[in-house]
Amino acid sequence: MIVERRDFLRGAVLAGSVAAFGGSLWRGAAHAAPAQPGPSPYGALRSADANGIQLPQGFTSRVIARSGQRVPGTSYTWHNAPDGGACYPDGTGWIYVSNSEINPGGGASAVRFDSSGTVTGAYRILSSTRQNCAGGATPWNTWLSCEEVDRGYVYETDPWGVKAAVRRDAMGRFKHEATAADPVRKVIYLTEDVSDGCLYRFRPTTWGDLSSGTLEVMTGGTGTSGSIGWARVPDPSASSTATRHQVSAAKHFNGGEGCHYADGICWFTTKGDGRVWRLNAASDTIELAYDDSLVTGGAPLTGVDNVTGSASGDLFVAEDGGNMEICVITPDGVVAPFLRIGGQSSSEITGPAFSPDGSRLYFSSQRGTSGSSSGGITYEVRGPFRS
Repeated sequence: MIVERRDFLRGAVLAGSVAAFGGSLWRGAAHAAPAQPGPSPYGALRSADANGIQLPQGFTSRVIARSGQRVPGTSYTWHNAPDGGACYPDGTGWIYVSNSEINPGGGASAVRFDSSGTVTGAYRILSSTRQNCAGGATPWNTWLSCEEVDRGYVYETDPWGVKAAVRRDAMGRFKHEATAADPVRKVIYLTEDVSDGCLYRFRPTTWGDLSSGTLEVMTGGTGTSGSIGWARVPDPSASSTATRHQVSAAKHFNGGEGCHYADGICWFTTKGDGRVWRLNAASDTIELAYDDSLVTGGAPLTGVDNVTGSASGDLFVAEDGGNMEICVITPDGVVAPFLRIGGQSSSEITGPAFSPDGSRLYFSSQRGTSGSSSGGITYEVRGPFRS
């Protein structure tokens, strides 16, 4: 599928692919109850491979990069504490972008692949920022890198590393986590990683140009479901009052984390209560897709964090808090482990993202076996993902 994308510095209209954004998710399904444990569509996990990863039959893994070491085949040293990530089509190949969650230093880097998956380059795309945690891709093929610090900023970066990164002040100053672009309503959703954080949306004055616009906060939504609204944040710069406290009717969430948009739905996670939320952007309603406190027979997903989607409608949710797994939530409401990493209990899985053709999943173990920011490992998993 081809859409228009706008060069974020020159304003030129270019052709771009939206393959990296995933396909249809939970097509038209009405889920009255959160997802429950069940058999994985990919089958049981097998014994750990040479990289210590348990995968279903037919899947293989490889290490792409390690913090503090040169990316194989390049002269570039990979950053510490790899976090949020995304993939971008690049001719017949692709690019994987990854944030660095350290403070100070932060920033983001990229790895370029050719059509066979061979690494052909690696380079820096953002430097001298603070604790860049998650973020999100835009339909015009830029990367929004988010600072997870009080009054943090969003930086718009170039995955190709050609154009200088631009700070997007209009998108608000708060403890940013992730973003997701809604090209139908022409807004960017943003999560906030604090225990009483909010869900925001940014409405650019001109779609494709994030230099100006209106920051809004979600309101309404009684308890875990219901109709919601949006109210303008009076002072996005939070010069005297935090953005989450400026609108009295704002709905608060316990630790906003990953965010992903597809087919009219904005999916986002909250780590403080182990939930995956489903925001229907067309009807302005919200409901739970997963709640580990309501799962019967043992919760298979106990530390929700970054989230992405595949063309099949499956959600892939990385676990935080030492549970080294990526779980899959199917369109039928079944949740099951997709992969597990042993021997890295002091780390967490970050940055899941699919290659444009959907055949490879990239992610990182933020602190690896060392349990420190310098021990991060970035992986690729290849296999018969559902389409």
